[in-house]
Amino acid sequence: MGTKKQYKGYMSYQYLEAGKDFVSYEMADQVERVEPYLLPLNAKEEERVAYLAKESVIISLHEHPTIMPQNVERDLDAYERQGREHTAFLGLSHSYLDCVFDNMMDGTCTISSSAGWKWQDILHDLGMRRSDIAHQDFLILCEGVSDIYRAHNEGRLAWVPSIEGAAPIENELDRIDILYGLGVRLLGITYSESNALGSGLKERRDGGLTAFGRRAVERMNKLGMAIDCSHTGSLTTLDVIEHSTKPIFLSHVGARSLWNSKRLTPDEVLRACAAKGGVIGIEAAPHTTITHNNPAHNLDSYMEHFEYIKDLVGIDHVAFGPDTLYGDHVGLHRHYASQLSTKGTQASSEFPEVDYVQGLENPTEASHNILRWLVKHDYSTEDIQKVLGKNILRVLHEVW
Repeated sequence: MGTKKQYKGYMSYQYLEAGKDFVSYEMADQVERVEPYLLPLNAKEEERVAYLAKESVIISLHEHPTIMPQNVERDLDAYERQGREHTAFLGLSHSYLDCVFDNMMDGTCTISSSAGWKWQDILHDLGMRRSDIAHQDFLILCEGVSDIYRAHNEGRLAWVPSIEGAAPIENELDRIDILYGLGVRLLGITYSESNALGSGLKERRDGGLTAFGRRAVERMNKLGMAIDCSHTGSLTTLDVIEHSTKPIFLSHVGARSLWNSKRLTPDEVLRACAAKGGVIGIEAAPHTTITHNNPAHNLDSYMEHFEYIKDLVGIDHVAFGPDTLYGDHVGLHRHYASQLSTKGTQASSEFPEVDYVQGLENPTEASHNILRWLVKHDYSTEDIQKVLGKNILRVLHEVW
């Protein structure tokens, strides 16, 4: 639906009284926190972008479309402990997105424990965000593929709650059903550290999918819960792909062949995911999808990963999961370094650190520049619509 969103100005938790019902913080600007960047195009290309933004179903397979405090160093801990993340309704209304997979607090879910990932905190986060969303009419809870088409047709945004790692279910298989009942439609196997299902990508040794993990995969297949292995060890991911009767997602990854980082994915895993019908979303969180050609993280390095994976597995198995937010993403990474994925095997001095990823600063800017880059590089309409949404929809039709 492009930029003609049916947004009426609602801001998070405005049904309550800030300062009385909850602690308010100075929040990051949703539109111009840093200098906005649009990839330059000529007039004909601009016309094509406008057409494709209107006519294409555009999905982000992985985001955190919430707002961070302006001063991350001072306010982030208290903000997250309050368990009341603000959704960036205004910022999202400027995007091209018809559907967003929202991974919410996930790696920053430290409401009751500094270690994060507690079951009660995940439920708190889900309930609080759903309460906020229930008070507005721009985002709609996405419970099936038809809701994505509805959002596209109505100028709204289909919101898909997602959980990056299954640690909170502990050894309770029925908790997957509970998450599904609360609206979650995508669940990661691990978030970097190992859990009862299998090994995370941080581990030195990958033990593969556990017996409980196999039962969890079976339960997700039965429920219609999509599976994600973005933060999962390679052997465990290969086991998941083999054991699942449905295609899986690697919702936000890059190619390890382009940059030797544990956060990125080996070719054999990318091929295996595609061979089973799965879809691979390209990651843009700061200092992830860099390359030797473009060591300073930017739109070009990001799209280099896209083109490499597209050439490796085919256009039908690639999409975008930028993993962005509204606020200081680099500052957040520094703050939660012990809980988030390792940057890579190289020392930080081997690539220039950036304050933000130009052209991919937040979900809005990413949705604009990915489409602009594809148009500028003369991708066909069919291929653009595949990678922006149709590839994801194909898997969702099969899985959900």
